[in-house]
Amino acid sequence: MKISSLIVASTLAFASSSAFAFSCPKHMKAIDAALATAKVSDAEMAEVKKYRAEGETFHKAGKHQDALDTLAKAEKILGIKM
Repeated sequence: MKISSLIVASTLAFASSSAFAFSCPKHMKAIDAALATAKVSDAEMAEVKKYRAEGETFHKAGKHQDALDTLAKAEKILGIKM
């Protein structure tokens, strides 16, 4: 019984981390698309680019929740609603 519970828990943990991993690129693409037409100050643009880069770094490191949290900061500045 304990082993089957452990297997189910491991499977759910892996599946949820994979779901986060696949949504990071979607958020990065939305930011990239919005950058072309963004009407923000130079300071805000610098922040957006910083958050976008940090988000990608977190994503590549497997820290998907950190990536999503960081990308959300860029999306907020750009007015992106996901």
